[in-house]
Amino acid sequence: MCSIASGSSGNCIYVGSDTTHILVDAGISGKKIKEGLEKLEIKAEELDGIFITHEHADHINGLGIMARKYGIPIYGTRGTLEAVRHSSAGSGIDECLFQEVTVDNKVTLKDLVLNPMKISHDAAEPVAYRISHGRQRLGIITDLGCYNDYTVECLRGMNALLIEANHDANMLQVGPYPYYLKKRIAGDRGHLSNELSGQLLCRLLNEGMQAIVLGHLSKENNLPELAYETVRVEIAMSENGYKADDFPIYIANRSELSKIIEIA
Repeated sequence: MCSIASGSSGNCIYVGSDTTHILVDAGISGKKIKEGLEKLEIKAEELDGIFITHEHADHINGLGIMARKYGIPIYGTRGTLEAVRHSSAGSGIDECLFQEVTVDNKVTLKDLVLNPMKISHDAAEPVAYRISHGRQRLGIITDLGCYNDYTVECLRGMNALLIEANHDANMLQVGPYPYYLKKRIAGDRGHLSNELSGQLLCRLLNEGMQAIVLGHLSKENNLPELAYETVRVEIAMSENGYKADDFPIYIANRSELSKIIEIA
């Protein structure tokens, strides 16, 4: 797994095996996606699919050019695909490329198995994705305002996680955003704060966890160092028996490739 871009300006995550290559979201330009893949020594035409979490622009901006130019199948829920069809990013995409997925029903793509799970966000029918390759399992979960027992159960036993740590609650409160936007971000259908991200992580840590990536950080309402330290504090304060130093924690960069996470 490698984050090509992460944040409100665009999200795109590569996941692959020796034989299968996919993207989760395509929210940056086709040119930047292609350049990011080339740094991973992968050609855009080698992609087997693009899995969309939801239809917001920072997750689909580059979708049209990638689908039209390379004929890459697009996977998403019915609500998401319908919203994509009516967006500028979805213009001109061949209808045969749209592949519908349903919550909690697995999709097998060569040697990868993807399982979409519902999340709470202000979009048509948003999901996060659990991806497995044999016994190796990772989760990609961003753009959720809250979590519950279902969220935790879906993400149990992961070997790696890319999880949202969108904003610092205090920075958001005193920041430049108008009130309605602050309310949206902090609401149950908005984005996870650093504290909530850390608290969710505390319920997901396990002996098989090999890497944690904090993603979708707000440029205006967060700092990488603040997200990192807040999550570590939440882990240190928890009663699950783990310490922050027990797991490598990385930050997904806004516009550069993150560390490549290889699950052993």
